[in-house]
Amino acid sequence: MAASRNKRPADLIERVAAFFSARLHAGRHVCVGLSGGADSVALLHALHGAQMAGLAIDISALHVHHGLSPNADDWASFCTNLCRSLAVPFRCEPVQIQDVTANGLEAAARKARYAIFQQCDADWLALAHHRDDQAETVLLNLLRGAGMQGLAAMPDERVLPGGKARLIRPFLSTSRTEIESWLTARNIPWVEDESNTDHSLRRNFLRREALPLLGGVFPDPAGALLRTAAHAAESLELADEIAAGDAQAIVRGQALLLAPFNQLSTARRSNLLRHFLRESGLRMPDSRFLAEMLRQLAEAAIDAAPAFSVDGRTLQVARGQLQVLKCGDQMVADTHRWQGESSLPWAGGKVRFVTAEGRGLSLSRLQDKELLLRTRGGGESLQPDAKRPRRPLKKLLQEQEIPAWTRARMPLLCCADEVLWVAGVGYESSYLAEPGEPSLVLDWDETADD
Repeated sequence: MAASRNKRPADLIERVAAFFSARLHAGRHVCVGLSGGADSVALLHALHGAQMAGLAIDISALHVHHGLSPNADDWASFCTNLCRSLAVPFRCEPVQIQDVTANGLEAAARKARYAIFQQCDADWLALAHHRDDQAETVLLNLLRGAGMQGLAAMPDERVLPGGKARLIRPFLSTSRTEIESWLTARNIPWVEDESNTDHSLRRNFLRREALPLLGGVFPDPAGALLRTAAHAAESLELADEIAAGDAQAIVRGQALLLAPFNQLSTARRSNLLRHFLRESGLRMPDSRFLAEMLRQLAEAAIDAAPAFSVDGRTLQVARGQLQVLKCGDQMVADTHRWQGESSLPWAGGKVRFVTAEGRGLSLSRLQDKELLLRTRGGGESLQPDAKRPRRPLKKLLQEQEIPAWTRARMPLLCCADEVLWVAGVGYESSYLAEPGEPSLVLDWDETADD
């Protein structure tokens, strides 16, 4: 347990109550991200104290069990017992840390942690980042060469992409010293993560060595860094307003129109691209990657159709647009045998089979045939119109300007080597039903979930 500090403890209960009082109109269920460390323990106790004093909130707690420390099980037990003593509903979620080599341990752990956060069903997910954490984040991002987004550091409230809860940080104006003094004055224990003393970690180096050294030369370096974050946040807000104005004529849903985009100045193109990525729910790549994207997008309208991988998603240029592909667009569906079902699952949606009369495929022609739903293999042909010659499917798809990523997953109904139907293109004319004849109509619903 940490030692006490020679400073009057701050009244954290009053601070937390004031922070939440202005937000009760948007929801009352607050889930605390509880690690067992001093900061999150103080936040849970302060919220509980505010609730006991009359603040109309419901409290729960969530502990993410990373399993990285030999003490991880003890931390989980500590959090369990703490919540039991306060009668606070508690959930412990173990995670598997993946992609450590590609992302580094800290980033991989953060990714796993936020995947759990996205499942939180509270109105608010409260994290205990404090004033010193904010200063360290600004300095770390500055040394990484981050732009305004990085220098603005952590907001006290933001949307959690992919989740229900809004992420909030009530302690951003409270120092680590104030938090620990408040706990010590009340004899409230907490756990210490042994990794906090590892100076090989960049954040620990800044916390233990760099910032104290700066404090010997500059008065209140943490305060100066927080003012930098506030200035950056203000500049970022202005840049977002400009980007939102540009987007009105250039962005259509999940697509960015390249012709008007490339007419903007370099600074506004960069600003709009960052805005577009954020609005698409993607984490920002580094500045060199963004610069290369801008270069290729400037050439794409002429002779190229590049694709970019950003935060696990694919952005593809086609028909003068940069489009963020849906997850299903990057999948190739399996082969399915049709045995009379009304529908079959396909690439995140489904293919429906509807009986009719005189429309679609002749049921008598299909009788006793083995029918397969599959993707393209190459070399297929189709004759949608009996008055026109049979043509390669590739040419038909190109003429209809169906994007390459859609072609890779679109369903075909086949009998042996014969293609009978292609989604978005049509039916094989030799299998079409006569007027009044029992028939089968196919439809691919890309978003069906029922």
